[in-house]
Amino acid sequence: MSIRWFLIFLAAWLVVGCGESEKSRLANPNTSYIPSISGLETNTPQPGSSYDPISYWDGDGVQGPPSVKIYLKEQRAYFYKADVLVGESQVSAGREGHNTPVGKYKITQKDKDHASSLYGDYVDVAGNVVQKDVELGKDPKPAGAFFKGAPMPFFMRITGGVGMHEGYLPGYPASHGCIRMPGKMAKVFFNNVDLGTPVEIVD
Repeated sequence: MSIRWFLIFLAAWLVVGCGESEKSRLANPNTSYIPSISGLETNTPQPGSSYDPISYWDGDGVQGPPSVKIYLKEQRAYFYKADVLVGESQVSAGREGHNTPVGKYKITQKDKDHASSLYGDYVDVAGNVVQKDVELGKDPKPAGAFFKGAPMPFFMRITGGVGMHEGYLPGYPASHGCIRMPGKMAKVFFNNVDLGTPVEIVD
């Protein structure tokens, strides 16, 4: 068999194999697919949106100690209970210059209504945004303005200022180091981790 025909055969086999795997997962009545558009849940994909057909949760009723593994190259987080994969989430990790640190960590804080103490907006006394996307201490504050930290709902601190939380997913690494997740997945992960839950981040 020539290399060309072998490659065609291999590509066809992979398409069929992946298709069958996806069909079996879709056929599982216990799988809850949780799509998201810019943090807002919807069941209808929209062109140019961050529609998420990847994220799912099968962990309800599964026993065992939780753990999370995040693959930066895949931009995905995997949730395990006693070494059984029960959930997967699309993520947006740190962009170049704000890279998410690889290593083995543990959840050190959970804060449902967390806000950044470093990144956010300058607002006026009425709460109107005066200057967007600022870094406190780096971007000059306009006269009379106040710093308002960016919301990070369902924050799960991993190390330093880095954690998993609900946030916008543009389809590529875009954060200041945190691991952004679709809203419902951030909530599910938040409700299923404890302080001390192991989190491994790999390249």
